[in-house]
Amino acid sequence: MNHTIAAFDFDGTITTKDTLFDFIIFSKGRFKFILGIFTLLPILIFFKLKLIKNDVAKQRMFKYFFGSMPLTNFNQLGEAYSTRIDQILRKEAIEKIKWHQAQGHEVIIVSASIENWIKPWAEQMSIKTVLSTQAESVNGSLTGRFGSANCYGQEKVNRLKQFVTLTQDTTIYAYGDSSGDKELLSLAQFPFYRKFN
Repeated sequence: MNHTIAAFDFDGTITTKDTLFDFIIFSKGRFKFILGIFTLLPILIFFKLKLIKNDVAKQRMFKYFFGSMPLTNFNQLGEAYSTRIDQILRKEAIEKIKWHQAQGHEVIIVSASIENWIKPWAEQMSIKTVLSTQAESVNGSLTGRFGSANCYGQEKVNRLKQFVTLTQDTTIYAYGDSSGDKELLSLAQFPFYRKFN
């Protein structure tokens, strides 16, 4: 029996912008965001110069803004952020998601962003599966570290293969907009890079 999966990147594909920065501004306010960026500037420069990896820079930023925050508070921010996500959606992406759902395809979000602010929105869209970066928590508080590998590049393929057994009867549509989606797009019979048709 044929099984069709529609795998969507989130940031820049479903949304019009990177939600990590947007979520920080939403949670902390623009002033604290700018102050934090200045504090983290050496790390960001090292990342731009490719002296440190994407996941290292991202985790340092995440720890700066959210380390030691109670998990319940973080989850509440994620719930509240879903209304903000509605303001930065790509209309074509939503139309394509609804088309896949109408065809009976399994829609999956595969994202490097943190699952806590994607899942509440995804549930509203009747998307059951979100494969994304997880935030580590201990004794009810965030540690600032990731509880999983950063879901970027090859890790997107790894996570998809962990979630579902791919066979010769599996058809994959994949949608992405950046180099971090290259491996996921390569896995699909129907890859869409910065387009939906």
